[in-house]
Formats: sequence, structure tokens, C-alpha cells
Amino acid sequence: MRRAIVFKSRWGWMGISESGKGIDRIALPQTSKQRALAALREQASGVLVMEPSSQLEQAQAQVLDYLAGTRQTFDVPLDLSQGTAFQRQVWRTLLRVAYGKLRSYQWVATRVGGRQYARAVGNAVGANPLPIVVPCHRIVAHDATLGGFSGGLPTKRKLLTLEGTLVQLQHGRT
Repeated sequence: MRRAIVFKSRWGWMGISESGKGIDRIALPQTSKQRALAALREQASGVLVMEPSSQLEQAQAQVLDYLAGTRQTFDVPLDLSQGTAFQRQVWRTLLRVAYGKLRSYQWVATRVGGRQYARAVGNAVGANPLPIVVPCHRIVAHDATLGGFSGGLPTKRKLLTLEGTLVQLQHGRT
């Protein structure tokens, strides 16, 4: 059984779910509560119960603080078990990219096996079930362009603006 909460943020409706091991999915801002819930259920295995827990409430508070610009790190337990071994390795590498920093797909690839894995890294980054907390938005193309983002490029731009890094891309520095 997985528990979940859906809540309104200043950016839209969001959701967070947890397994017995930790937070396992974040739904990025959506236009409605129903869309946020649907995003949580996407790729979900098992039953999703709308039941708050102290861990979910703590994760919600941390995400809201981050979006308000008052938090730069997260300290809730994470459950990354739904990914492949390679995806989990990429996601753990993303956790090392600090707030206000940008790294390229090649940078990640070098740390998980070699530059030749940049495309596979892009796929793993795109499959990240915990955006914001596992900061996939901080990964950009080697040529200082945005690259992709599962929540859409407008959301990626907002996240990078919040962290003060979008200007680095506009000036060609990564």
C-alpha cells in the first residue's frame, strides 16, 4: 500500500506519495487536484490511499518551503527502488548537484560510467519519480541549453530562476 497527499502550492496542485521505505513519487505542479492525483497514479504499482502521514506532511512542508525560496535541501527518506539499477545510480548522482549549481548530462554520464552514456543518462533523468527533491532540473545540455524536463520547460525555467541559475544559461556558463 502506498499513501499519498495532494495539496495546493503557489505554483499549482502537487502530490507526494510514499511507500514503507520513504517518499517515492512527486507530482509536479498541475492545473487541478485531479491532474495532480492522476500524475501520482501514473506508473504507480499497488493501491494508492489518500491518507496523510507525518513523513508526507514533512515532505509537503519542505517542498512548499523550497518553492517559496526558503529551503535549499531536503531531508526526508527517499524510496528510489522503482527504478532500474542504472536509473538509481543516475538519481543518486543527481542528489550530489547542489542548489544553485548546474551540471550537464555528460557530467552525470562521466560519474556513472562514461561520456558515452549521456543519452541513457537523459532517459534516466527523464524517468526521475522525485523531481525537485532529486534535482533533475539542474541538469542541462552540454551546450548550455535547457535540455528536457518531465514537467515541461516552463516549469524547468521557473525552478532554475528560483535557484538563480537560469541567468547562467543565458550567458552560456554551466
